[in-house]
Amino acid sequence: MGYDRNAPKRAINVTINADLLSQARAYTRNVSGTLEDLLAGFVEQERARRRAEDARLDRVVEGANRFHAQHGYLSDEFSALQ
Repeated sequence: MGYDRNAPKRAINVTINADLLSQARAYTRNVSGTLEDLLAGFVEQERARRRAEDARLDRVVEGANRFHAQHGYLSDEFSALQ
């Protein structure tokens, strides 16, 4: 994962559905550790999603720049400055 696993722990206040917490405790004795693992997975997934979105937008911009380099702006023929 992309975070410092040895960083100090910090206490925070979290509000969670009591029934969900009760059910989770049936599956794990370490709710904090489980939440940390799940949060780390979420962060990594979100980081990857944003990188993919950035790459997609970069391709769009590159395509628009290539089009402009080949054909100029569509508005150029209507410009009052020429």
